[in-house]
Order: sequence, then structure tokens, then C-alpha cells
Amino acid sequence: MKTIYLAGGCFWGMQKFLDQFEGVKETEVGYANGPDRAPSYREVCDNSGHAETVRVAYDENVLSLSELLRFYFMVIDPTSKNRQGMDSGIQYRTGIYYTDEDQLPAIREVYAEVEKKEGKPLAVEVQPLKNFFSAEVYHQKYLDKNPGGYCHIPTHFFHLADKKE
Repeated sequence: MKTIYLAGGCFWGMQKFLDQFEGVKETEVGYANGPDRAPSYREVCDNSGHAETVRVAYDENVLSLSELLRFYFMVIDPTSKNRQGMDSGIQYRTGIYYTDEDQLPAIREVYAEVEKKEGKPLAVEVQPLKNFFSAEVYHQKYLDKNPGGYCHIPTHFFHLADKKE
């Protein structure tokens, strides 16, 4: 089992999107790479410096990191700084946060592919994970509990795979 942390704008949609893929074993939404103390959601919205992030535990024998990152890039605007869809602010920045240096070759390979396709520099941070604080319970699996909730990811992206729970 491997873990990667992906910031892709509002974490509600990113979690729902990633949960559908075989090989994704667990996701958790939280706040990453801000000051070293757990923030509240209100503090994050008031520019605490944390990014809304999804912790993704995946089975690399079923889903490679490269495949996972290609899915991630499918649903973000990688050239937009601190904005995804209608959401703007530092908490909506995009980022790939790793805890294992062995993940860097795959991260760099997919990043370079996307940058070449876009034809301009990406705004996606690639950094070691500094910290991660779990978000409040009501944020976990939010769009499953609130299917009409806002998300910058179009709903058809939530049905790309037929992952059975």
C-alpha cells in the first residue's frame, strides 16, 4: 500500500472522483502543507495557508501512481493558480505532496507530460508533505452524503469506473 496527497481545489469532489477507481483503498480529506497546527475549516477559508487535500491510499499492484496522477490531472485546471472552478483562494491551490522519494520519478514524468500538453508552466505544487490534518467529520465523503453539493468537477467524471464498494 502506498499513499499520496493530492490537492485539487475543493476536496469534496476530488475525494468522490478518486474513490471510484479500483486500487484506491482509502481516501480522507484534510488540510495540508500549511502552518504546523490543525486548522478548523473556517481558518482554512480565512487563508490559514493550508490546501484542501485528499490523502489517497492505493494498491500500486492494481493502480500505478502514474495512472492515479493521470486521473488527477483529468479533473483539474493545472495552469490555474489558487483557483478551481468557482472556488478561489490559497486553500484551493493544486499540489502533489509525497512522503516517499521513490514516487518522484512517476510524479515528474506525468507532470512533464501534462506541461508539454498544456504548452505552458503548470501551477501544481510538487513538494514533500509537510503536514496533513484530517478535516472535520462532516467533510468526509461529503458528496455521498450531499449529492447536490457544489463541485467544480462535472458529475460525469464520477462515473468513469464501475468500482464496486
